[in-house]
Order: sequence, then C-alpha cells, then structure tokens
Amino acid sequence: MEAAIKSRGMEYQYIRMHNNDNAPQTLAGYSALIILGGPMNVYEIEQHPFLVDEERLIHEAINKNIPTLGLCLGAQLIAKTAGVTVFAGRKKEIGWYPVSLTNEGLNDPLLAGFENDLTVFQWHGDTFDIPSGAKRLAESELFPNQVFKISEMIIGLQFHLEVTEQAVYKWMEEYEKELDSLKDYIDPDKIRKDTAGKIKNLNELAQRFYTNFFRLI
Repeated sequence: MEAAIKSRGMEYQYIRMHNNDNAPQTLAGYSALIILGGPMNVYEIEQHPFLVDEERLIHEAINKNIPTLGLCLGAQLIAKTAGVTVFAGRKKEIGWYPVSLTNEGLNDPLLAGFENDLTVFQWHGDTFDIPSGAKRLAESELFPNQVFKISEMIIGLQFHLEVTEQAVYKWMEEYEKELDSLKDYIDPDKIRKDTAGKIKNLNELAQRFYTNFFRLI
C-alpha cells in the first residue's frame, strides 16, 4: 500500500503505536485514516493500551466522515468503535480463502472492477457483526462479514488485501508456533504453494481497490 500512496504523490505518516509512537490528539490536517492489522485482539486493552487511542481516532473519523480504511484488526476496531461486539470465530482463518461479493458489493463503486468470487489472504480468528446502518459488501462461508462500509467513507476489510509475497513468508516465520498449533486443519506448505500462485492476482486486485478508495480522498 505504501507504494500505491507514493505513486499518487500523496504525503503520509506511519504511526506505530505498538512501538510507543504517540497518537495524534486529533485528525485535523489529515485527509484519511488507514488502520492496519496486528496480532493483538481489539478487547486486549490492558495488554495493549494504545488500542484506546486507535478507537478514539476512529470515532473522530466516523463522526467527521473522514475517509477511513481498516484492514483485519483495523476492520475489527472500526466495528467495535461503531458499537458492535468483536468475538472469536468458530476457528482461525489463515491462508488463502474464497470470498464472494454481495449484491450490494457488486454494485458498489468501491469494488468496481472486482469479480463476484475472489481468493484473498486471511490471518485472523476474530469476527464481528455488521454495525447498524452499515452495508455488507463481501462475505465468506466461515466469516460472513468480510467487507463492510459505514456511509461512503468508512470501510473495513477483514482480509489482507495489502499483503505481499514477502510479508506472507515473514509472518509465517514470526508466528510459526501459531501455525504449528493449527496443523489439524491448516497446512503451512499449502499456504506457501498457494502464495506463489495467487499473490499476483491479489496484488492486482489491491491496485484496483486503492484506486477506488483514494478517489474518496
């Protein structure tokens, strides 16, 4: 995503709150907010107190209708801030999985250029209900709320549209113990093989999405 932002000549700032970067007191002066993923859960506030600041900024973005994109944990934080509960799913979803657009998703400009059925990269165990008044744009069998939006500006994606091939392999190394604990239904070798064959299509899909999202800014 960083390359996509740079290629459009937009200025940006990383705020790595998990590394003790200070959160801005307000979004004044910012034209958009992007909340990335992470290994923590949205309800682990005692272990990760910076989540409070993230929710504060998301709340401001929702109230001011500032273009906002949440990816995985970011989508869950948007859902929680919008008043719904985030909870553990039936089982973790790690690797490459099919996702389908809903009727609303097929007709939404945010997903213009997308086919009805997609294969995307997932790494999560939690899920959420759709916030009141929001639209569900994509769904899957195991986790029905894959893409949603609140108004035209606040968007949450449960999957990792932004991931690169190198990032997938890095995450697999960093979270090897988690993968080992799930070998009864998740095969790391299959994830590697699928990544080599599917990452190009995902990256092309991401570029379409970025073009559609950045039009909001």
